[in-house]
Amino acid sequence: MATHVTPPKLFGSEYYQDPYPMFAWLRDNSPVHEFEFPVGNVPMWIVSRFEDVHALLGDQRFSNDAAAWAAQEFKDAGLVYAEGTPVERILTVLDPPDHTRVRRLAMSAFTPRRTAQWEEPISRIVESALDRLAAQDEPDVMTYASIVPAEVMGEIMGIPLDRFQEMLHAIERAFTSDPDLQDDATRAFEEISAYGKALIAEKRLRPGDDLTSSLIAARDGDDRLNEAELVAMVALMIMVGLDTTRNLIGSAVLALLDNPDQRKLLADQPELIGSAVEEFLRFEGALTIGLFRFAKEDVEIGGVKLPAGAPVVAALQSANRDPRRFEDPDRLDITRDGPRHLGLGHGLHNCLGAALARLESAIAIPALFDRFPDLRLAVPREEIAYNETWLLRSLTSLPVVLHGDGER
Repeated sequence: MATHVTPPKLFGSEYYQDPYPMFAWLRDNSPVHEFEFPVGNVPMWIVSRFEDVHALLGDQRFSNDAAAWAAQEFKDAGLVYAEGTPVERILTVLDPPDHTRVRRLAMSAFTPRRTAQWEEPISRIVESALDRLAAQDEPDVMTYASIVPAEVMGEIMGIPLDRFQEMLHAIERAFTSDPDLQDDATRAFEEISAYGKALIAEKRLRPGDDLTSSLIAARDGDDRLNEAELVAMVALMIMVGLDTTRNLIGSAVLALLDNPDQRKLLADQPELIGSAVEEFLRFEGALTIGLFRFAKEDVEIGGVKLPAGAPVVAALQSANRDPRRFEDPDRLDITRDGPRHLGLGHGLHNCLGAALARLESAIAIPALFDRFPDLRLAVPREEIAYNETWLLRSLTSLPVVLHGDGER
C-alpha cells in the first residue's frame, strides 16, 4: 500500500547506510521518480520497480553513452563518466556496433577452457588468504575479501596486482556523489587508467597464457582492439575484478552472520552454494544502482514521459527487493529458486565477468566459515558501515572474532 511519508534523501548518509526504506517508498509512491543529483543539481530520474528496471536495462531507446546522448546540463556538470581518461570509452558505455565488436573480442579471453582453469588457482589463493586472516591481530573480513579477487585477477591477468589497495581506494573515490570531491574523482579514474597502461606495457614485454596477453592479441579477422579500447578493457577488468567480487563476498558474509539459520543450512548442505550465491547477489548485491542511462529520444517508461537526453538510473537493489517480483524479498533464503535477479545487470551491458565473480564467491564464502566455524562480529552490529559511493554497495570494514573462545 502506498504511503505519504516524505522519503529519505537520495544519496545522503542515511540512504547510503540503508537504502531499502527509500526504495520501498519509491516503489509504492513514485516508481519513476524525478530528483536532483547532488553533483551539479542535475535533474534525473530513478527507476525502482523490477518490471521497469528490467525494461530500462534492455531498452535500446536508452544508451549508457553520455558523450553521445546526455542532455547538455548533464555534460556541463562534469558528470560524463571518466571524461578525458581512457576509461571514458569503457565497454559499459559503448553502443553497437562498437559494443558488439569490443565485447566479442574481449569474450575471446573468457572461453570455456579458460573458465575451467580458474577453480584451482582460486582455491589455492583462498587458502592462503585464510592463513593471512588467521595471522591478523584484528581480523577484518574485508581484507580477506580484497586479497582474494586481487590475487585471482593478478593470476588471471598474468601480472601481480600489488597495488590493489590503491586501486580499491581509487574506485571508491571515482564514484563519489560529493560535489566537493569531483576533481579527485577524475584523478581516481586517471590513476586506474595509468595502472592499466602499466600492466599492458609489462605484459607486452613478457606475454603468456593469461587474460592481458589474450586481450592484447584479441582479434577477429583483421579486427582487433585499438590501444584506447585495450586500456579501457584492462581498466574495466581491474575495477570489476577487484571491487565487484570484494563487495559481494563482504556483504554475503555479513548476511550469513545476520542470519544464523541460513549459515547453518549452508554448512549442513554445502551443495546449496550455487543457489546461495544467487541469493547473495539478489539480497545485497555488489552494485546499488546501475550506471546512468540516457533517453535517445522522447520516451515513456513506467507511465512517465522522459525527454531526449534525460539521465535515468536503474535501482538494481530496489528491483531485487521488489515484493511484486520476489516473495518475502527482505528475507535471506539460500534455497530460493524463483525469478531471476538483476544483481549482475541485464541486457546489452550484463556483467562480462559474471562467471568469475560467481566462482570466486562460491569458493571464498564457504571456505571462510569452514575454517572458522565460530566466526562472529568483533563490534556491535550497528557499527558496521557502508562506503558512501553512489554506484557500489561496499562495506568499509567487517571486523570479526575468528574463534569461539574470544582469541584471534
